[in-house]
Amino acid sequence: MDETITTTRAEVLRDRYRSTLPERLQELAGPVEGDVDLPLHIVWSGRTSYSLDRPKSRMTLYRTVLAEGQSADLVALLNHRLLADQWPALRRLISPYLREVWEDAFPELLRTAPADTAAA
Repeated sequence: MDETITTTRAEVLRDRYRSTLPERLQELAGPVEGDVDLPLHIVWSGRTSYSLDRPKSRMTLYRTVLAEGQSADLVALLNHRLLADQWPALRRLISPYLREVWEDAFPELLRTAPADTAAA
């Protein structure tokens, strides 16, 4: 594969993810329990309803919103405490570009990860 194309694609993705970041993690004021229904611009096919009370469902919701959500979606649907609590596992399930952008912007997320996963 041509390295130029890969680098360009990576930068496009990083820029896209950076454009949706909140200024501070504390701005993520979404719900911490109950069910969440995602709008069609985030999830256009398949499952649209997730339970924050079930860990796998919550993880899938966060993974989807981080990757596909707009700035307002992140603030309304994600909660900063839940994100930090899930980060050690979640960071392994999202794209490396998304992980890099979030960890560069919010180094405190790395402090929530066990030492052996911080470098993964």
